[in-house]
Amino acid sequence: MSTIQNSSGETLDITFHPGVKKSILVVLGHGLTGNKDRPLLIAIAEALSARDLPCLRISFSGNGGSEGSFRDSCISKGIGDLQSVLDTVPDDVSVIYIGHSMGGAIGVLTAARDNRLRGLVTLSGMVHTADFVRREFRDVTPGEGNMWDEPDHPLTKNFVNDLTQIVSTLDAAKNLTQPWLLIHGLEDDIIPAQDSRDAYAVATTRKQILEIPEADHAFDARSYPQIVETIDGWIKANFV
Repeated sequence: MSTIQNSSGETLDITFHPGVKKSILVVLGHGLTGNKDRPLLIAIAEALSARDLPCLRISFSGNGGSEGSFRDSCISKGIGDLQSVLDTVPDDVSVIYIGHSMGGAIGVLTAARDNRLRGLVTLSGMVHTADFVRREFRDVTPGEGNMWDEPDHPLTKNFVNDLTQIVSTLDAAKNLTQPWLLIHGLEDDIIPAQDSRDAYAVATTRKQILEIPEADHAFDARSYPQIVETIDGWIKANFV
């Protein structure tokens, strides 16, 4: 896999991990202010690749080494980026998407409208998008301040409006037909575990949820083995 461009002509930064099972491709997407090189995504991709599953880590446009401006970043643009990735995958390959945090919301909303995405895993998945904006950035003026005081990540009106208008991913979750695995840490202070519980409660598709005690929003090396084992077992049960 060489290069992937989104509908705006921006080249996405990608890293491919080869695997023997050519009928499956695992795509991994990051969360807000993140990129494809987050330790969690690298750990999962390397472990699954070692288990013969090809993996593709992507940075959404405006993030990491991808082209575009972070000022344009939002869930809606991320959906377009993910669909541009799907455009490059042959029809006979089952794409399983793993999304962390806001990347999880991107996955749910994409899966609800695009059945080229055959399976879904959300890690600390964002569900209540409007509540997230109010909770995390209530003291920041859009267009003037930054996300979590990070100068490289300005809080834009576009971002706030996008997540506020989406409100939540629950309606999309109700309409999912793809198998869905939800994983959440019980010490997550960015996206509460209740988000995943709410999504799991309304989903009618084949679903599984794992809550990891003492794990925070980004998880850590102690929880990586359990996450990998759970994802690998879930993929084997549903796709292999």
